[in-house]
Amino acid sequence: MSTPESPAPAPAGVPVCPRHPDRESWVRCQRCERPVCPSCQRPAAVGVQCVDCVAEGARTIRAPRTTLGGAVRSRETLVTKVVIGLCVALYLAGFVLPPEVSAYLPLVNAESYYITSFAAGNYWQPLTSAFLHASPLHLIFNMYALWVTGQYLEPLLGRARFLALYLVSALGGAVGATLLPMTAGVTTVGASGAVFGLFGALFVVNRRLGRQSNQVLVLIAINLALGFFVPNISWQGHVGGLVTGAVTAALLSRRRGPAAAAAQWSAVGAVAVVVLGLLAFAAARMTVG
Repeated sequence: MSTPESPAPAPAGVPVCPRHPDRESWVRCQRCERPVCPSCQRPAAVGVQCVDCVAEGARTIRAPRTTLGGAVRSRETLVTKVVIGLCVALYLAGFVLPPEVSAYLPLVNAESYYITSFAAGNYWQPLTSAFLHASPLHLIFNMYALWVTGQYLEPLLGRARFLALYLVSALGGAVGATLLPMTAGVTTVGASGAVFGLFGALFVVNRRLGRQSNQVLVLIAINLALGFFVPNISWQGHVGGLVTGAVTAALLSRRRGPAAAAAQWSAVGAVAVVVLGLLAFAAARMTVG
């Protein structure tokens, strides 16, 4: 049985490609000046570069960032889509799962989600309730608002900052629902607190960038008014989310640059600690009561 023969080496004294020693390479890389064969040549501003120099240059180039520190990804909004998909899936799951299963999975049972039921030991509710909805109209309104604001904010802030803003705003909505006077019989469930946090962030970001903010103020005013005049809407959760989102966005947009990232995350962490502390206070007060 015959075996494949190795490529014959280039004659002595003939320049060869470091990656392909069997190939004569009379063209040299403009950066490292090593011989480079046609397969390893990459066009440069002047002449060509080898693949090794191109890879090394890519590692030293800082990825482009938006004004507020988000990575430039052609306006990609992955977090927004995932959150919307999760909310829709959990809402539909409430109709698909049998009662004996959903009883053990309160995450998909919107009827059992009252932010004020800390006394029952359901301490996860302030976060998980932000992904549940009580009716199709409730779901559609929140998902539309999330889609519109997410398309604008997520590319500017970046995925991680936008997700942090959403989650902290959701917890802030729970703070408003637990510490502000509650209307009897109102269920606090849904992404409304987080969405109002995005409304607040939208106003702050537009002010930071010097863009028009009047329309955002009108949007916030109309939606806040609905909470006061339409029954069974928790305006308390809306106010809590709005304030928390605005504060978080102000901290995220105050400074920029690589050195500012640590300060931004520390500030957001401080907001989260304060919000969780207020929720712990509310839980203790309700448990005692």
